[in-house]
Amino acid sequence: MNNKKILHIVNVSFVIPYFLGDQINFFTKKGYEIHVACTPDKNIENFKNLWTFNFLPLDVSRNFSLIKDLHSLLKLIFYIKKNKIDIVVGHTPKGALLASLSSFLCRTKKRIYFRHGLMYETSFGLKRILLVFIEKLTSFLVTDVVCVSQSVLKKSTEFNLSNHKKLKIINYGTCNGVDSDFKFNKKNINISILDSLKRTLQIENNTFVVGYIGRISKDKGIEVLIDAWMHLIQSNLYHDIKLVICGPLDSRDPIKISTFNNICNEVSIIHVGEVKNTEYYYSLFNIFILPSLREGFPTVVLEASSMELPIITTRSTGCIDSIIENKTGKFVSIDSIDISNKIKYYYDNPKIAYNHGINGRNFIIKYFSQKIYFEHLFKNLYS
Repeated sequence: MNNKKILHIVNVSFVIPYFLGDQINFFTKKGYEIHVACTPDKNIENFKNLWTFNFLPLDVSRNFSLIKDLHSLLKLIFYIKKNKIDIVVGHTPKGALLASLSSFLCRTKKRIYFRHGLMYETSFGLKRILLVFIEKLTSFLVTDVVCVSQSVLKKSTEFNLSNHKKLKIINYGTCNGVDSDFKFNKKNINISILDSLKRTLQIENNTFVVGYIGRISKDKGIEVLIDAWMHLIQSNLYHDIKLVICGPLDSRDPIKISTFNNICNEVSIIHVGEVKNTEYYYSLFNIFILPSLREGFPTVVLEASSMELPIITTRSTGCIDSIIENKTGKFVSIDSIDISNKIKYYYDNPKIAYNHGINGRNFIIKYFSQKIYFEHLFKNLYS
């Protein structure tokens, strides 16, 4: 048994199920003591009931504030020393910067940065320069930089963001793998619960449902998705279709007012906000779409594939690694006409959609199964 202590630092609790989740209990069973630091909110207690970890409330706001950030840094340094933390892991640029600075100053032997994506890709001017600087500074301070996808690894090398000797990828990528055996397995869906959800959302059994799960933000491509959907609806060719959008509005990267109004007012669009039982929403969908402008490695695409859904996504960083083109899904340009055409393609070709879904699940089981990923994480990073 191992008695090492690992401290993960994230910005908000929303990401804990995606970045860590069952990984926490996996390492707990191996004898590790898991600590998590992030901005406190109402979700923390529920997560602590699901997974065993010690929690440090810490202000990890996305915006920079000299006084607040210095306070958070000092709080982390005190916590690392007091609890004799062996491994410090930073997630997201802000969380990773605080993690790398505090662990470097504490001389923690294992300092890890999980590069979940490249935020600067959709930033401009001074903000872009600052984000690139933070990437390079964080990389300098840590001992390991884990890229969550091949495309993130490639860009990290191309733009000299990190010493190439520090760069690594765990197995075939992602930060947490996919629970393809249990949660994201259509065979385990309770039909009565699914039928109840359909009634709640007023979705008929023969309705063709396009699904999206994620933050409602500009970077996720929501504006172009809604433009594509309005184009599709206004053609008057498709009447038995719905767009179901699951996820919270992101005030840090807001969408246009006109896009928000279309989400609220178009009868064929259903916005349900943040959901916990995502596997039942995947079960509602006929296809899954993620028109993102940038990602690290989109977990939602892998989950959707595990639930046997054909995928429509972009060739953006991260997304490009998440499907096999014309086998598990289709790539689109960040263009409303192309997106609407790809939706039509799957609507008009149900057999191809079915085959892409089956191929997608096989793809996930072979390369991204959670139980395989956790073992690789243990052997190649934390042992």
